[in-house]
Amino acid sequence: MGHLELIDYLIFLIYFILVSSYGYWVYHKKKKAISDTKDFFLAEGSLTWWAIGASLIASNISAEQFIGMSGEGFYVGIAISAYEWVAAIALIIIAVWFMPIYLKNRIYTMPQFLKTRYNESVALIMAIFWLFLYVFVNLTSILYLGSVAIHGLVGGQSFHIIMIGLALFALIITLGGMKVIGYTDVIQVAVLIVGGLATTYLALTVVSEKFGLDGSAWAGFNFLMHDSPEHFKMILNKPAVDAPQVEIGRYLIIPGIAMYFAGQWIVHLNYWGCNQYITQRALGADLQTARTGILFAGLLKLMMPVIVMLPGIAAYVLYKNGHLPQLAGGSKDGAYSAILGFLPSGLKGLSVAALTAAIVASLAGKANSISTIFTLDIYKKYLKADASEKSLVWVGRITVWAAMIIALFFTWDDVLGIGGEGGFTFIQKYTGFISPGVFAMFILGMFWKRTTGAAAVVGVITGFTLSVLFNNYAPAWFGHETILYTAYPNGKGGFEIPFLICMGWSFFFTALIMVVVSLSGPKINPKAFIFEAGMFKISQGTKVMIIITLILLTALYIKFW
Repeated sequence: MGHLELIDYLIFLIYFILVSSYGYWVYHKKKKAISDTKDFFLAEGSLTWWAIGASLIASNISAEQFIGMSGEGFYVGIAISAYEWVAAIALIIIAVWFMPIYLKNRIYTMPQFLKTRYNESVALIMAIFWLFLYVFVNLTSILYLGSVAIHGLVGGQSFHIIMIGLALFALIITLGGMKVIGYTDVIQVAVLIVGGLATTYLALTVVSEKFGLDGSAWAGFNFLMHDSPEHFKMILNKPAVDAPQVEIGRYLIIPGIAMYFAGQWIVHLNYWGCNQYITQRALGADLQTARTGILFAGLLKLMMPVIVMLPGIAAYVLYKNGHLPQLAGGSKDGAYSAILGFLPSGLKGLSVAALTAAIVASLAGKANSISTIFTLDIYKKYLKADASEKSLVWVGRITVWAAMIIALFFTWDDVLGIGGEGGFTFIQKYTGFISPGVFAMFILGMFWKRTTGAAAVVGVITGFTLSVLFNNYAPAWFGHETILYTAYPNGKGGFEIPFLICMGWSFFFTALIMVVVSLSGPKINPKAFIFEAGMFKISQGTKVMIIITLILLTALYIKFW
């Protein structure tokens, strides 16, 4: 597995030259405009709907999806696809209702939203928080997981050389600004999809061949469904008192129908609608272009489980029947790498390119968001208010370098312990605790005119406190079975409430407290957003895209319910 042939290196070299050359051409074509901050940070008015949609997906899918979601496919099965499929509905909500508010009020950054709607104190607190989160959690985990994944595939090469290579490749793209990121992401997502589909196709044909079928991918897929039907259930049943630990463990990750009334929506609406890293792609476009791009991303999300989840189920079936002994003990984190071990020469190079595309696109997008927040929300406002457009662009570029160097330093010897916790868990742990408060602050700020700045501050603190309470202390303090939740043995000597249930209740009580605090203020906050007639009206083309998405999603849930 760890050896590449000449054809693999050639395929990867073609990919690298193609992305770099296209990025340089885009940069050179618009070189004069890059002195403008809105062009550098937002590519204002120049990204097409297909570039926005592709960039959203390329930035979203990274090593934690390839490795982490394949691992969850190995362990849980198709139910983990909710993280991809519910996102499609969340993107519809964001396209129809969030984007008109952002674009009408000319919002370029999430801290700017908080300043416009609440006050500068709230904006500054969250800007600093997001910078720390993006640099020390997201950037480091993407870099670490990406390096581990590629090192496991190519072998031989130094882990640290691979890490430096990924960082430099991302820097080349990021320093060209959002326009270069957006358009090169079109190639990145194409490579990601082609390489990912090729890996899935091979995994299914391997299953077909190993079990004496006709060698086709379709026969392999049918065998997976026949051999492990429990891995093809979207809605997991609530475990009985005497259920085996593996069944309980799956439910803790995906708590059946209950999660659709709880944290699943907060995860997606907060990630896709209140996240600089994601929304930045659409904030420089006109409303129709932004909506079409976001809905296009939603359609692409429907196919992502085929790429990032199905190989994990294939690995599970092969392992269960004795064909992957290296996964002894059922190690889910090694599932995707084990499948890649079956790749022939040529396809290995394509898979390295696909993984690199996912990692580099995510690194570039994250670095650009860090640069945008620091430059526009901290440097320009608090350090040098009279800075010229050209100097702001250079500050943005220096920030990109600084962020990547810091991430390399903390990732070099895994100072943060990402490897010990697992990249997917590491990200969820440090972002999930704050999500309920942040989302409550955004959703009430958008759609309830009475929400106050004091309520926003209380909401962030309350959301974090309640998340810690429900996740770490509630079972011991209030018991394992209450009107709000059921806690289950976690196999480590303790009891846990499913994470998504914790998130749902944290959001509910946070929003309730914010409402109570806001009632002490004026009936209409002077900073409340003003809605205009027809503001949320959608075009016929937008309606068609929404209907197609909902029909496909309904068919998937009917099939795998």
